[in-house]
Amino acid sequence: MLKLDGLACFVAIAEAGSLSAAARRQHLSKSVVSERLAELERALATPLFHRSTRRLSLTEDGQAFLARATRILREVDEAAAELSERRGELTGPMRLSAPVTFGRMHLGPALYPFLARHPGISLTLELDDRRVDASAEGFDAVLRHGVVSDSRLVAWVLAPSRRLLVASPAYLQRHGRPQRLADLARHRAVHYMNRGIADWRFSDARPDEFVRPAVALRVNNGDMMRDAVLAGLGLALLPTFVIGAELRAGTLVALDLEREVEPEAIYLAHPDGQRASAKLRALADCLRTAFGSPPYWDPGAG
Repeated sequence: MLKLDGLACFVAIAEAGSLSAAARRQHLSKSVVSERLAELERALATPLFHRSTRRLSLTEDGQAFLARATRILREVDEAAAELSERRGELTGPMRLSAPVTFGRMHLGPALYPFLARHPGISLTLELDDRRVDASAEGFDAVLRHGVVSDSRLVAWVLAPSRRLLVASPAYLQRHGRPQRLADLARHRAVHYMNRGIADWRFSDARPDEFVRPAVALRVNNGDMMRDAVLAGLGLALLPTFVIGAELRAGTLVALDLEREVEPEAIYLAHPDGQRASAKLRALADCLRTAFGSPPYWDPGAG
């Protein structure tokens, strides 16, 4: 008979890559983790890992079993959380993905009071600017900035978001201020590499008006983009949640090209077909309230 503690140790070993790391994650001794794995392998009548002196790696059977074991543990956790929700409590694990800069600047300060009010929730937050596959990678939800492009996700808008074309006063003094889209051809810019060429699309602009400035720096992090623009490296299209303080201080200047950047949103999205838990809905409500509409980081939002 399979035991849940054996499944939990197996998944922890597969994710951590070693017995020692899995033991630390499970708050158990290494010998207990090893014993539970051996018991599970006896029950399944197959080895789940290739063992060497340096590392453990999944066997073919282990790889096939990992997805099922992960799903079983997740469903048990969700079932226990659902019973707690019936009693009016918000409990259980929750796994989220969010962008690095937004997570550090705005998500964290909104999350901490929420978690303090609901100590039964165990949150795993992974900050990463790449576009994760929420369903395949086991996330309850992903928080993102932009336009929803994955049809497999159900998105809840948390706040409107604006991106502005900005530069430092020193850069504009050296290179002049662009007045129209065509002027961008004479400038250098800091580009966000995760968006590609679509990053420089403006509303109501004809295809022949599309101009993308030369690359001074291409990077996948909003903090570094802002810092590069502050250093006078070039122009950048940046969301106001990254540059609100700099706009108010005058260290960055917003440029008007008589074209608006296409509107976007801060949204929380969960996999289509997956029941949204009460704690996820409560978190979305908490974040909407914390961010406001217009969001507090926008210049002039009060």
